[in-house]
Amino acid sequence: MTRRDVVSEVIVVSGLSRRRRYLVLAICCLSLFIVGLDATIVNVALPNIGRELHSSVSGLQWTIDAYSLVLASLLMLSGSTADRVGRRRTFQAGLAVFTLGSLLCSIAPGLGWLVAFRMLQAVGGSMLNPVAMSIITNTFTEPAERARAIGVWGGVFGLSMAMGPVLGGVLVDAVDWRGVFWVNIPVGIAALVLTALFVPESKAPRPRRLDPFGQLLVIVLLGSLTYAVIEGPAYGWGSARIVSFLAVAAIALAVFLAYEPRHPEPLVDLRFFRSLPFSGATVTAVSAMAALGGFLFLNTLYLQEVRGYRPLVAGLFLLPMAAAMAVSAPLAGRMVARRGTRMPLLIAGAGLTAAGVLLTALTASTSTGYLVLSYLVFGVGMGMVNAPITNSAVSGMPREQAGVAAGIASTSRQVGQVLGVAVVGSVLTANLHGPLGSGFAAATRPAWWIIAACGFAVIILALVTTSQRGRASAAKTATLVAIAEEAAQKVPGALANASDTATARTASADDAEGQARRAAALHERGDLVPVNVVGHDVGQRPRDAQPR
Repeated sequence: MTRRDVVSEVIVVSGLSRRRRYLVLAICCLSLFIVGLDATIVNVALPNIGRELHSSVSGLQWTIDAYSLVLASLLMLSGSTADRVGRRRTFQAGLAVFTLGSLLCSIAPGLGWLVAFRMLQAVGGSMLNPVAMSIITNTFTEPAERARAIGVWGGVFGLSMAMGPVLGGVLVDAVDWRGVFWVNIPVGIAALVLTALFVPESKAPRPRRLDPFGQLLVIVLLGSLTYAVIEGPAYGWGSARIVSFLAVAAIALAVFLAYEPRHPEPLVDLRFFRSLPFSGATVTAVSAMAALGGFLFLNTLYLQEVRGYRPLVAGLFLLPMAAAMAVSAPLAGRMVARRGTRMPLLIAGAGLTAAGVLLTALTASTSTGYLVLSYLVFGVGMGMVNAPITNSAVSGMPREQAGVAAGIASTSRQVGQVLGVAVVGSVLTANLHGPLGSGFAAATRPAWWIIAACGFAVIILALVTTSQRGRASAAKTATLVAIAEEAAQKVPGALANASDTATARTASADDAEGQARRAAALHERGDLVPVNVVGHDVGQRPRDAQPR
């Protein structure tokens, strides 16, 4: 990005009044609200969907995972498309498709149609939150104001998660499961009109190239793996069908790892994974969101099918979890700013582990107090995990690559949710003999241990990624990526050889002094600035876009 590009982009947004900027924020938050609401409101409706559409446990898994799978597959593509064709245009397209998908879901005549319409809904959803965050970042260029805007953004997500179970319960009780999709329609239409009226158009000065083959490989990998995990108990893990899908997933992964480093601007820049904090953030996102997906799936079925609660009452039971998330999320942000990512990650891991262990004792007559305590502990853990994931993902990345790094972290969250629902659902199916209400609690015990293991993995990753070795790897990776970007910008057409150029130029600087000289030179040019990653000024973060 040249100085002229940066200045021109800042001039566009600096012309917006403060009132207009916050109006843009409110419009973007509408998209987050309906997507966050969709995460919990549909879970509450699962038992009713199963009864009316005569669905098995695997069918209910597909109702959730079809959405998350498509979302995970298209997030990176949607971000690149928005940079290229325009963020407002892409955002409007996402709102229109998401709203249409919600309408079609509400009139689905069968399970297959519902799953297909959920996939259409996810195509629109993939264009909403990542693109909305780009719009917010482009609108709020002053660091303090941007931080406040992102704080509001996080609060809206907590509010949508808290309202989802209760609103879903009200709608299912008052109408039926189809009502949970109706709420998206007026909100989506309002956001679509307001976006056309008030949100300015913006594009990236130098949009990334598309990577269609890499995108296809991701879809094949995630789709094949998810199908094998969900359908494994039904067909048998050793059956030709399941083994074939696992083999396709493994081949897609191998080809992806071989192909991506050779692409001029890959869908996933594998160089990022040389940074322990970034790799740790990715695996932490998968682990934490797998725990959340499994938690919501199992508890919704338990509260309605085993305890016999109405959807509204079941939604109220989940409210303590969502409220704890809403309260602990901003606290985690403050802790990251003051002390770094280690402490909130350790609290997050401890909360998820403790909740998983507590719920292994679940029975058909577990006391209300015990359930509420378990849900509160889980909510605190989930609330603490998101801020450090985002911070670790973007810390150490050059300004031009920060959005890509954040996109990978967002994709990892969706992958985690897909795997969480797929794995715990398959464990439940394998251990459940008879109707859902019979022996359900005992059948879920191995699944709760898996969720506890996800929390323990977060603890281990926190200790490893915030160590001195982790900080050193972040600094070294930042320098490597920035040098590659510099080479690509200086030499037209050199993008394909950028990684090799960077490797050659850093080979002679592996010693601490050489690495420090390179980082200092990049810092002097403004490509990197220090960030407090774990309470120490090491590593780098993207400089806020501003005229130089």
